[in-house]
Amino acid sequence: MQNPGSLMSLNGVDMAIVALYFVVVLAIGFYLKRFTKTGNDFFMAGREMTSWVAGLSFVAANLGALELMGWAASSYQYGILAAHWYWIGAIPAMLFLAIVMMPFYYISKTHSVPGYLQLRYGNSSRSLSALCFGVMTVLMSGINMYSMALVLKVVLGWDIHFSIWVSSITVALYVALGGLLSAIFNEVLQFVLIWLGALLIPIIGLIEAGGWGNMVAKIQQNFQGDYTHLWRSIGSFSDNPMGIHWTGIVFGLGAVLSMGYWTTDFLVVQRVLAAKDLRSAKMAPIIGAGFKMMVPFIVILPGLLGLAVMPGLVGEAEALATGGHSYNEVLPLMMGRYLGPGLLGLGITALIAGFMSGMAGNVSAFATVWTYDIYKPLRKKPLSDGHFVSVGRWCTILGVLVSIGTAYLVMEFASIMDYVQALFSFFIAPLFPTVLLGMLWKRTTSAGGFWGLLAGTVSSIGMWIWVKVDPSALRIIALSPGAKAMAENMYRGLWSCLICAGVTIAVSLLTKPKPESALNGLVRSCTVLPSEKHLTLFRRPAFWAGVVFVVFVFLNVLFW
Repeated sequence: MQNPGSLMSLNGVDMAIVALYFVVVLAIGFYLKRFTKTGNDFFMAGREMTSWVAGLSFVAANLGALELMGWAASSYQYGILAAHWYWIGAIPAMLFLAIVMMPFYYISKTHSVPGYLQLRYGNSSRSLSALCFGVMTVLMSGINMYSMALVLKVVLGWDIHFSIWVSSITVALYVALGGLLSAIFNEVLQFVLIWLGALLIPIIGLIEAGGWGNMVAKIQQNFQGDYTHLWRSIGSFSDNPMGIHWTGIVFGLGAVLSMGYWTTDFLVVQRVLAAKDLRSAKMAPIIGAGFKMMVPFIVILPGLLGLAVMPGLVGEAEALATGGHSYNEVLPLMMGRYLGPGLLGLGITALIAGFMSGMAGNVSAFATVWTYDIYKPLRKKPLSDGHFVSVGRWCTILGVLVSIGTAYLVMEFASIMDYVQALFSFFIAPLFPTVLLGMLWKRTTSAGGFWGLLAGTVSSIGMWIWVKVDPSALRIIALSPGAKAMAENMYRGLWSCLICAGVTIAVSLLTKPKPESALNGLVRSCTVLPSEKHLTLFRRPAFWAGVVFVVFVFLNVLFW
């Protein structure tokens, strides 16, 4: 189980904290099994969640080991520019989901985003999006496995295979037992544990660095370039560590990838669809956005502190060649630096909780899409509701097993987040215009939706292959020959989105649309939305969305 050369080992108290966590999550799964009798219970948590529970789960499903490890590594690699993925790369999209798109998801009573596409466009679009989502989900699950195993290997010396299998089996059990209901309740628990454990590192690290000002000064001494400002260094491709221009951040990230992820990735949308009513469903992303703005303080700040106190970390391939540490390991290295007995147990539990949160989110969403959007359409004869619950449980276990194999793909990328953003540019960026045009333009046709989605997906993968075969193509794709992988992902996502939108519009204008009577509840101009005039100002989702947006603008100005 344990190898020599670890940074530290757990004492009895630390081990007890970790063991207690495993017992609690399994107990929740076994307890909630009695409440998951129907498909609606298993796949949609009975649609009984309050706005706060749905909102916290909405954020926690995205706050996995991927977030903790990946963005700490990216902030070491790119500086505070990584915070863009939390602010401009999340907040506007979450608010847009709440105010504009959520009513159509909720009113249509769909089980999934591919399910909405089936209602709006037909089976061909549903099948294509479901297949893409299934592939992306199992690949993403592998990231969470790799991240957690890396933490336990570096910090504790635990065997990587032991770490993967024990935690994976735990996730498979509690999600298979309680479905989305179990996943949501465990995600709320994990959200609290992640904050309790992860907040220790930035607090202790800032004390060692001597505060924010001294940390910035040390980074400037250790590295050339601007690592500590959000906007002032991205007026030119050559003035920032990412090699990106502000157009890539604003349009590639803010207008395409983030909108695509937060509004069409069923992993997060599924949590909101479990809300008990439309107002709760609209409030959940707004509550989630409020918490999301605070997450950089536990994931971005540790990477910045690493730049100040631990210079010299390198990319994954160089680390494997030289035997050194990569910036993928910056978070566990910081844990080893700051956390002693007792606190280490809490910190390790937080990371395991993050792994399980991300993993559970992926497998529960995968089980729903596979069962309702791939398996069910293939079965011609009617089957019982209990049959689909059984299929969902077995699909959960199968998804975990397939995900284990994908964990090793991560090692081929310089950083975890480069891998993730590449996947988003393949499968999420083209999906956003497909869904958005379907909701807002009644003239969009079934043929337009399918061919636009296919063209956007194929073009994105094609651009990635082009750069791999001919690196000079980066000058065309990312508008700069010196762009890093993350910048390339942003522009590739932008181009694939525009290609998808262009093909969708062109094909729609040449084909026959559905009658307006078939678009009620699916398209804005054909749907009468419930009025909120009877609600007081402080109960209206639009008011709280405005409050969150004002705070978002303030943070961007503060760290300009």
